[in-house]
Amino acid sequence: MGSRAYRSSRPVSIRRAVVRDSTRLTRLVRASGAYKGQYASAVAGYRVGPDYIEAHRVFAAVGGGESEGRVLGFYSLVLAPPELDLLFVADEAQGRGIGRLLVAHMRAEARAAGLDRVKVVSHLPAENFYRRVGAVRTGTVLANPPAVPWDRPEFEFRIPSE
Repeated sequence: MGSRAYRSSRPVSIRRAVVRDSTRLTRLVRASGAYKGQYASAVAGYRVGPDYIEAHRVFAAVGGGESEGRVLGFYSLVLAPPELDLLFVADEAQGRGIGRLLVAHMRAEARAAGLDRVKVVSHLPAENFYRRVGAVRTGTVLANPPAVPWDRPEFEFRIPSE
């Protein structure tokens, strides 16, 4: 992925990810600038496989319309136990509200599924993002070497019923 910023007058839409998105979502994770340097081990060899997409609620933010759009970000909501497992926005699309849009969509999905809270274990560089979008810090997940050799903040989204 290049360093060009994503710019489009076309709206961003969110759709359910499908099996054929597997390669694109995997590339997005592995190319994330937030996982360079000391954090690279966390995504080295990581794969968002077709089986994962079929097993969980995975949604993609696409630019330029539903069918022709480019994947700009995605999230995965695991229902049991309730957790925002993955949330990534392409580096060139960051700062355009796509992460906030994905979180709002996740909250609506969680509410529709009858959840009252959703946990997220944050990557250290994403901690401030989660605070800005309304997550509440609930603790710390201790390091799990070798893949994740650092402690990570744990947050919770509280999902009010309507």
